[in-house]
Amino acid sequence: MTTNLPKVNNDLIAPVHISERARTEIRETLSANKIPDTYGLRVGLRGGGCSASFLLGFDTPTEHDQVYLIENIKVIIDHRHLMYVLGTTIDYEEGENGSGFTIATGEASGASQ
Repeated sequence: MTTNLPKVNNDLIAPVHISERARTEIRETLSANKIPDTYGLRVGLRGGGCSASFLLGFDTPTEHDQVYLIENIKVIIDHRHLMYVLGTTIDYEEGENGSGFTIATGEASGASQ
């Protein structure tokens, strides 16, 4: 039996996806640096137009922000940036040239549902 139920859109509950490896690194960074619970992971854009790039960092929310709890990680997104980060995946990779966080858009990451 096939039902024609619409797909559930959880994008506004969790507008970004955080990989398991990235969650581990975020938790370890918060703990190792004794960052207070008032801080969260800020996801957004830096710059504008063609030169815009993604921004990741630890910050406290402002009146312009939406705060999400994603897999027990507090994620802060400026409501003006939400449409640009929606569906992105935050990951952590280690390679020959070093290690660090990466951000992939929905099309590149397969995170879009």
